[in-house]
Order: sequence, then structure tokens, then C-alpha cells
Amino acid sequence: MYTSEVQVRVRYAETDQMGYVYYGNYAAYFEVARVEALRSLGFSYKKLEEDGVMLPVLDFSVKYFKPAYYDDLLIIKTIIREMPQARIKFEYEIYNEHELLLNSATTTLVFINKSTNRPCPAPEDFRKAISKYFVK
Repeated sequence: MYTSEVQVRVRYAETDQMGYVYYGNYAAYFEVARVEALRSLGFSYKKLEEDGVMLPVLDFSVKYFKPAYYDDLLIIKTIIREMPQARIKFEYEIYNEHELLLNSATTTLVFINKSTNRPCPAPEDFRKAISKYFVK
């Protein structure tokens, strides 16, 4: 299992009239978390795309428990529980600075060969980098 954490400070423009983070902004927070999770493994979306691999979102699900507010420091925990094959599933938990769980979510992305626009296995160098977290 692989885990990583990233922090995001809520900006005023990300809140709604009630003062809560607008629900649609969480998708962007999850994107930040997954990009940084890959970066901490030594990979970037940009490099994957340059190497001819795209990662579109297949599925997105979120559960909201408590709101986040302007200027809150959010801690986003990203978890990959299964060794990626042609798909990679990310789980997320967002906590505020008081360690209160605000929401949880999952996204499933598919490795797509850019030239054929068809699913493909996760790149070998990516599988090698993440495999150490899945040793049995």
C-alpha cells in the first residue's frame, strides 16, 4: 500500500455564499493530491504524457462529512491500495488542521496509450517504482 500527504490552504475564491468550500472544488484538491503522490514516486503527469501515456478519470466518488472554510489548512491523504495494472485507483481523505475528517473520495484512472487511444498497462518504470510498496 502506498500513501502520501499534501497540504492545501483554502482560498477565498474557493468558498460559496455560506462560507464553505464549494463542493466542486474538491475534485481539484484531489487532483493536486494525486499529482503530488505520483511526483513523490519520481513521476509526473507531464512526463507520462510526454512518454505517450494519458490518465483520464474513469470514476469519481466523494462523501462529505463536514465543511472546510476559507483559510483552513487541509491535509489530503492519498492511498493506493492495489498495484496498478491498466487502471489505478486513488483513495483520498481530507482532514482539517484539527485532524477532523472532512470527506473521503476515490478516483479510478485508466492508463491510455496516446497514439492508439486504447487502454494499456501501467508503464514498466512506474510499476517498478511503486512495486516496493506492494511486497508480500
